Amino acid sequence: MPYVIEVDQSFKIGNTSKATVVAFADGKERAILIPAEVKRKIIQELRRRGKGVRLYYLLFATLLYLLLKEDIENIERVTIDIEYRQKEAMIKGHLLNLLRRAGKRVDGHQIQFARITKKSPAHRVAIKTLRKQRPPDHKVTFEELLREFPEK
Repeated sequence: MPYVIEVDQSFKIGNTSKATVVAFADGKERAILIPAEVKRKIIQELRRRGKGVRLYYLLFATLLYLLLKEDIENIERVTIDIEYRQKEAMIKGHLLNLLRRAGKRVDGHQIQFARITKKSPAHRVAIKTLRKQRPPDHKVTFEELLREFPEK
């Protein structure tokens, strides 16, 4: 049965002194964590590859992909918190490309952006994971991220 979820992020990718958690909830919950040292390493590598400021939006989309890829075909609608204002189209486009490249059947209408409040179950899951009150469902590695950014 398809379900509707919200997605929230705790600590932006650009804050490299702390881990980042991206989580979803409502009906089902899942959280992934990217350690601070992995963020620093992947940001350094993407800068070396000339990604510039876009790298933060591309990394956020890649984390969304890693979070959603196992469940996307059972999700009716994903509402993602607005983390990077006016970059939603770029983030959504990259996310859809990653999902489709992985062979997932996904429609652009499934994914939308809106303000997610602190009362959201997704926010609670992200905060609990960040505070180590709940283990992450997956810890993202540098190698895993790098695979999603093949050199041309």
